Amino acid sequence: MAGITGMGTTFNLPNYTGELFALTPADTPLLSAIGGLTGGGMTTATEFEWETYDLRDPAQRTRTEGATAPTAEGRARGNVKNVVQIHQETVSVSYTKQAAIGQVASPQSAPFNHGGGDNPITNELDWQVAQALKQMALDVNWSFINGSYAQPTTNATARQTRGLLAAITTNRIAKGVTTTGATSATDTITATAHGLVDGDKIVFTATGAATGIVAGRIYFVDAIDANTFKVATSSGGAAITLGTATGIAYTNPWETALTPAHVSDMLQLAYDNGGISEQETATLIVNSAQKRALTTAFASAYGQFTETSRTVAGVAVDTIITDFGTLNVMMDRHMPQDVITVASLEQLMPVFLNVPGKGVFFEEPLAKTGASDNVQLYGEVGLKYGNEKAHAVMTGLKV
Repeated sequence: MAGITGMGTTFNLPNYTGELFALTPADTPLLSAIGGLTGGGMTTATEFEWETYDLRDPAQRTRTEGATAPTAEGRARGNVKNVVQIHQETVSVSYTKQAAIGQVASPQSAPFNHGGGDNPITNELDWQVAQALKQMALDVNWSFINGSYAQPTTNATARQTRGLLAAITTNRIAKGVTTTGATSATDTITATAHGLVDGDKIVFTATGAATGIVAGRIYFVDAIDANTFKVATSSGGAAITLGTATGIAYTNPWETALTPAHVSDMLQLAYDNGGISEQETATLIVNSAQKRALTTAFASAYGQFTETSRTVAGVAVDTIITDFGTLNVMMDRHMPQDVITVASLEQLMPVFLNVPGKGVFFEEPLAKTGASDNVQLYGEVGLKYGNEKAHAVMTGLKV
């Protein structure tokens, strides 16, 4: 069985929960931060729930002298549900690949000629397991931000955990223009009366079965006619082959530059609903486009603005002064480029399903079928996001 030096083991199998939080903090900052803050939670069912409640609005509630006790007012509780999502990877390394450590590159096909030089990888299986674990951490982080919820009635369909963006239903501000129901064939997208022109930027929110495009990234439009267009990764670049797909959705972002007032509008929604009260964990989560927009917007705000930094559960973040306090600014590659989210991180927690005798994110050997070692990495994890009103999101921003 593969083993990675320093990894803790429980249940007689290597377990990697801590490493899932720590291996790629630069690439999975949200997962690393909330894992570090809470250590993660446990569930004994594929669906887990938590309670939320609201207090009444405060007022000067006077009582007269000698009056009888007032009528009782019960505070209503609500329950929120999410599911754990299965993450599973297989690593298979042949005996030859494990033996041919004199090659600089990963051993490929026969005849395995010596390439010269020294290979820093001395155990191919261990290295492949470490990379698979990093990839799983990226997948978990992506799902915690962008995941759409699915709780199927049978095991024929996979469970999908609800991510933070889908969870926020109350405090939402939408900019730009979003189009749904588009289709694609080969390299052309069909969307009736799309209104796009050459060079426009769009951000896909759903890609269906289309290949070559990723939701949340920026693409450039090559308009063919009123109802069809193509996209490229650069202005005037080669059209991307998409294949045949339905259910494509995209946003044509706002053309207005971000200002502190726009950010304050979003922050106020979260604050007025009880969120971002803990300054150490109140965090703006952005990708590269909105990080630049934030820096530009706040460059001369509150005097001559100078960015500072601090850490949240070991994850380095910048800070920014706003009308609602000094907030963290966390860059995350998995946040859509046209979106800014503010999250009360203390309310977020990864929740793991404990597999009896094995653990929560573990490695175990698979049956041997030939001259190779085969292992699988397995875990089931979902996002607990607390009270969705404690967070806010603004979409369709200028990119």
